[in-house]
Amino acid sequence: MKKTLAYIRPYGGKTALALVTKFLGSVAELVLPYVLSHIIDDLIPLKDAAAIYAMGGIMLFFALVALGGNIWANRLSAQVSGAMTHDIRYDLFRKTCYLKCGQVDSVTMPSLISRLTSDTYYVNRMVARTMRMGVRAPILLLGGLLFCFLLDVKLALVLLAVVPFVGAAIFMITRKSVPMYMKVQKSGDNMVRTMQEDITGIRVIKTLSKTEYESQRFADVANNLASTEFKAQRTMSLTNPLTTLILNLGLVCVIIAGAFLSGEPGVITGFLTYFTIVLNAMLGISNIFVILSRGMASASRIESVLDLDETELVEELPAGDENCAVEFRDVSFSYNGKEDNLSAVSFRLGRGQSLGIIGATGSGKTTIINLLMRFYDVSGGAVYVDGRDVRSVPADELRVKFGVVFQSDFLMAASVRENIDYDRGLSDDEIWRAAECAQAKEFIDGLEGGLDYDLAQKAGNLSGGQKQRLLIARALAANPEIIVLDDSSSALDYATDAKLRAALAREYASSAKVIVAQRVSSVKNCDLILVMDDGKISGKGTHEELIESCAEYRAIAETQMGVAE
Repeated sequence: MKKTLAYIRPYGGKTALALVTKFLGSVAELVLPYVLSHIIDDLIPLKDAAAIYAMGGIMLFFALVALGGNIWANRLSAQVSGAMTHDIRYDLFRKTCYLKCGQVDSVTMPSLISRLTSDTYYVNRMVARTMRMGVRAPILLLGGLLFCFLLDVKLALVLLAVVPFVGAAIFMITRKSVPMYMKVQKSGDNMVRTMQEDITGIRVIKTLSKTEYESQRFADVANNLASTEFKAQRTMSLTNPLTTLILNLGLVCVIIAGAFLSGEPGVITGFLTYFTIVLNAMLGISNIFVILSRGMASASRIESVLDLDETELVEELPAGDENCAVEFRDVSFSYNGKEDNLSAVSFRLGRGQSLGIIGATGSGKTTIINLLMRFYDVSGGAVYVDGRDVRSVPADELRVKFGVVFQSDFLMAASVRENIDYDRGLSDDEIWRAAECAQAKEFIDGLEGGLDYDLAQKAGNLSGGQKQRLLIARALAANPEIIVLDDSSSALDYATDAKLRAALAREYASSAKVIVAQRVSSVKNCDLILVMDDGKISGKGTHEELIESCAEYRAIAETQMGVAE
């Protein structure tokens, strides 16, 4: 909670003003029953109209102070909690953007989305309600008890005896509810993940006629969330009835005691009014604990992300061959730390040369790309770029060398120009050069507005091949030193794919190229081809060498291109 509450500090002035205003409004509210008691017992028997009107004016004044103070304080609390939540969301989003891939895998993307949305909302509610009721309720409780003592000590002692029982009940219920709300938030993560999967794979779901299956799967997840939340709410719902029961029993005791110990109607009237104030204050405090329970659980989840150290350690390590654009030396790696996903991977790629990587799904092709760009650190061995160990190069300096298209890449709901440029300040000439090389110029010219054509969300108004060509254009636009295409031409026809490879060789001759593909035709002209199998290199060489030496590669080539080829 300390890190979360620290976000209030920049708004300390408004917070203090809100608390002071709320304090004054609450005190003014407490004065009203005391003045009313004085009018009933002291002024009405005297039939002093002037004094009664004067005291009525005083009551009106305090009523207006209470009204104005509470309204102003509520506005200030809304401003502070809103600004604070804005800052938390900004820092949480920024932290998420800089997290290491392993950290994202650990927290999971659906959980990060849930923490950025629902958890920050519950923190907002916690701060806003606490600033409103957190000041007012204790003041009304303590002030109400104090004025009760001023009116009648004996009756006040009867009321005071009830308060510890209410406090104990609230404490026990709150202590049990906080862990329950942690489970609620985890169930919320599962629902976000399921919904995210269904939205992403909606076409596959429809194709396989699995709409009912997915609907039932989502219903199971939603029911689990509802059940978990019901258990937490059921526990917290005991607070108000239990508090009301105890206080009402106290009220009965006060009325019985008042019948024997006090005969003044003004005292009884004032006392009952203060009792109502105390009752509402206790209910307010119990509601605060309900909100605090959920807010504390959410704050804990937010802070667990903010506390992650996203800094990538940069250390001096022995250099490799500076004549190589990319070099892997006996690299091994494991995602889970138990079994290797890559083992004994070694190869060298010179500047301007091209590397093709081919193999079955799950063989480790994309893992090589992840290690090359240092999204993960190797478990053993070393990865070098331009002769430097990637662990000794700052992330910004390393990744600016690359132009990359991943398997599951994204396009923004923005213009074609903005998607290719991606806030790098590129000129139209650079954008058109990249688009032409990526075989995207022809279809861009056919769009209404050309580069200014606006894409729909996830580029839903483009075909799969058009999306891939735009993504390739984005990767090429800044003239990178190393071009990485991770299965990025799977939606292109063979003719377009061939034109793309020829243009890459011609226009980006000085750039090293790493091409991950399922097609032999996409990698056959590469200077070096790796055949991956279960995280190991089962074949390495040129197309001709692998046809002779690697049975797996030869089988793939014969299946795709024919024996004669």
